[in-house]
Order: sequence, then C-alpha cells, then structure tokens
Amino acid sequence: MRSHTTFRQLEIFEAIARLGSFTRASEELYLTQPTVSMQMKKLSESVGAPLIEQVGKKIHLTPDGQHLAQVTREIFAILDHFTMSVAERRGLKQGKLSLMAITTASYFAPRLLGEFAKLYPGIDVSLRVTNKEQVLASIADKQDDLYFLGAPPVEIDVVAMPIMDNPIVVLAAPDHPLAQQQNIPLERIAQEPWLMREKGSGTRNAIERRFAEKGIALNTRLELGSNEAIKQAILAGLGISALSRHTLTLNQPGQFAVLDVEDFPILRHWYAVYPAGRRLSVVARAFLDYLLGRQETTSPAAGKGKP
Repeated sequence: MRSHTTFRQLEIFEAIARLGSFTRASEELYLTQPTVSMQMKKLSESVGAPLIEQVGKKIHLTPDGQHLAQVTREIFAILDHFTMSVAERRGLKQGKLSLMAITTASYFAPRLLGEFAKLYPGIDVSLRVTNKEQVLASIADKQDDLYFLGAPPVEIDVVAMPIMDNPIVVLAAPDHPLAQQQNIPLERIAQEPWLMREKGSGTRNAIERRFAEKGIALNTRLELGSNEAIKQAILAGLGISALSRHTLTLNQPGQFAVLDVEDFPILRHWYAVYPAGRRLSVVARAFLDYLLGRQETTSPAAGKGKP
C-alpha cells in the first residue's frame, strides 16, 4: 500500500528542484541529508514514478519530476495567497515576498526592499541577484513574486511596469582629457577605447543601438563581465564606458567623470515584471503599489540628452 504524500515531502522536493542540490535543500530547511533522501524516496514511492535522477555529481528532474515541480509551486502559491488574504482581512501585512533581479539592480533593489520591510516588519522578504538568463528562466518557471529588469523580456508573456528612471551615462576617469569638454560629438567619443559588458547585456545593447543609429562604429577594447570590473578598468586608465547612473550609488562624488556627450544619457527605465496571467499575492501587490507610489526619478543632472 502506497504511503500518502505529505506537505513536508513536497516542501523538500520543491527546495531540491529550485536549488538543484540535496545538500543546499537540507541546509535551507535545517534537515539532515539522510532525512531529505529518505523523504524523497517516500515521495517517489507515493507518486509511483522516479522524480530525480543523478548523473555524476549533478541531479536532474525526470519529466515527471519537472511536472510535479510546477504543480508544487502552484500549490504553494495558492496556499501563500490564502494565508496572506486571511492576514489582510485581519488588517495585517504578513507573509512572504520573493524578488529576483539582474545584477545592475543590486545597486538599488536592497534599499527599496529595506524601506518596504520597515513599513511592514511582519513580512519575510528575500532577494536573489543573478544574471539575465537565470532571471528569465525563473520568470518562465514562475518561481518568484516579482522581478527587476532593465527591459521587459520579449520571449515571455509578462506584465511590466516602469518603476524608476535608469539613465545610461558615459563614464571616464576624473583626469580624462575629455572630462572638462562639453557636448562631445558621438564621432569623437567613439574613437576612445571602450570597455563593454558581455554580448547580450541590456546596457551594451542600448549603447550599440545609439551609435548604430548614427552609423558610427565603437572602438571596443575590452569585454568585462560586471559593472564593478568596468569601473575598476576605467580608473586604471584602460578606457571609457557607459553604465547606468545607479552604478555610482556607492562611489564618492568626483570619483568618476560623467562626460557631457551628445545624445547621452540614454534614458531607459527599471521595470517590475511578473508573468502574465499570474495572480499576485497580497504582499507582492502591496510592494508593487509601494514602488509605483514612490515615483522615484533620477536627479535633474541625469536628464540631459534625448532618449
């Protein structure tokens, strides 16, 4: 006779599916690995099909496991929404809020989340910062409540709301020869050695489109995988770049020169994104309303140039 599937087994399975590791799942849930393994064995027996397979040191979900992972996330989402709806009717703001953001958003996302958590201290908040590809994969799997992106994805049906200005400015070392010049032509700035993010980066795409519109080729010197690496390379005198003004949040005034270049800044937005057709939890809706209500914009100094 098959044993009944328990909520705890589904909770363990969801953690393994999300984290891709028995070890990380046991750490997150404060369980021993033998307990996790035993519960997954019981779950497979209850379902009547293998859910997880191991190839070398890596684990993978079987097709049945992938289906169950999706069903489990839907079950948890329904339960979370019910719990938070009850709390809302009692005049409380309790529950969980799970956010995911691309790396550049790490310059402002923790601050916004911290401000919201102070308003509603009963809410358990979490934030994961990673690359764009992993964020898109999470959106497709509907793993988190909301996502911060510099542009809405075109390959996934989503609801995207602009929450903040995101101007891209040209940065150089403070002693750069062009630092004191005004209205520098694009043709002139393109001759400088450029430090660029990897191909596929939203910031890089926006920069290349701006120059391509004028038929100008950039002199790309280096490709670097992070904004901080680009900033260090700028200070080392290896070239110039264009990054979101938000990347200067933690730097001292005057540490970088923001060059006065025609057709810059490139005016973009940060978006709060969630899968189309998904019903937001009470807490996620409250956070989204908070973001939309802030109406935060960049400083007037960042507004020069045409979008």
